[in-house]
Amino acid sequence: MAGFRMMTAAICLWAGGAALAQDAEMSFFVTSTNPGQGADLGGLEGADAHCAALAEAVGAPGDWRAYLSTEEENARDRIGTGPWHNAQGVEIAADLDALHGEGNMISKETGLDETGAMVNGRGDTPNRHDILTGTMADGMAAAETCEGWTSSGEGSAMVGHHDRMGLDDSEAARSWNASHPSRGCGLEALQGTGGDGLFYCFAAD
Repeated sequence: MAGFRMMTAAICLWAGGAALAQDAEMSFFVTSTNPGQGADLGGLEGADAHCAALAEAVGAPGDWRAYLSTEEENARDRIGTGPWHNAQGVEIAADLDALHGEGNMISKETGLDETGAMVNGRGDTPNRHDILTGTMADGMAAAETCEGWTSSGEGSAMVGHHDRMGLDDSEAARSWNASHPSRGCGLEALQGTGGDGLFYCFAAD
């Protein structure tokens, strides 16, 4: 009987945890689309506005920030303190240290867009796993930001892999925010290396 009570309690705790996960408001997503100019996002202001518009369209208004760095601003300083949950209520990081460390749970299965759909990764057609960041692994600015997200021509942007997969099993290939620089800043160039001009959005409030 005691064993039955313990099993019942465990089931209730599991069910309660599942309910809490489903009830958590979305505070993180990968953009489903690029605004249309490759890495020229209209600067950080334009990127933030794109995040807000996509979130608003699915009923998730708030203070949305793009996870992008520039020479003047670091991505990790823009996005609040967490925790952050995807569209299915799954926690992808509890705080900034977890996000930039071993507590990061972003993967192809959890790095969903604002509608809750999975984003194509390595092995899919087309591959869209190159996510614009302009950021190093610690959340600080990289040198490659396509002129502060205002260029769709020459140059490059640091990208991460939301599916944590690359050409090998190196740390860079598995990095969600600092895998390699892109070949260019235009949408065609970004698509040519396995991306689609997508980026991460976080709710900062």
